[in-house]
Amino acid sequence: MSDDAPWLVVGLGNPGREYAGNRHNVGFMVADLLASRMGARFGRAKRAQTEVAEGRLGFGGPKVILLKPLTYMNLSGGPVVSLAQFFKVPVANVIAVHDELDVPFGQVRAKRGGGEGGHNGLRSMSKSLASKEYARVRVGVGRPPGRQEPADYVLSDFSAAERKELDFLVDRAADVVEAIVVEGVEWAQNKYHGI
Repeated sequence: MSDDAPWLVVGLGNPGREYAGNRHNVGFMVADLLASRMGARFGRAKRAQTEVAEGRLGFGGPKVILLKPLTYMNLSGGPVVSLAQFFKVPVANVIAVHDELDVPFGQVRAKRGGGEGGHNGLRSMSKSLASKEYARVRVGVGRPPGRQEPADYVLSDFSAAERKELDFLVDRAADVVEAIVVEGVEWAQNKYHGI
């Protein structure tokens, strides 16, 4: 990983107002918070079908490109690889921020590489990047109650009880992204996995 190479932080979600509050869109929520921390605004990058914001995380930190794909989740990889190539971002400096069924609601986990766990956004990214060795910030949404289908669960809004904690969850996920950019994945794991 090159010290002067930029970072590409991909907030995964679905475009459109009807999806804005969905569990599946927590990646967009984290990207929005990171943009405000950087004092950056999202603008439309038409050729890449995405919204992009640029800035720096941390005092004098590396350049960070925030990306919210405007394709649907299962086509996220195309915009990601386009921007990674355009900004010359190595796969090691790509971070996917996404909802994770296998992490309890309210918890955030960082890791590098691994499987996609049935997540269509990650599957599309891995295929387009021809690699699974990017970092992931897994934002816990927990498992669906009863017999609810996982697909229906992630495409529904956070519950009223969850919404009371949602700002804290999004804030923690943004902290984990910042820690990865400034200090690395292992450091972020050591700091945040006990919380």
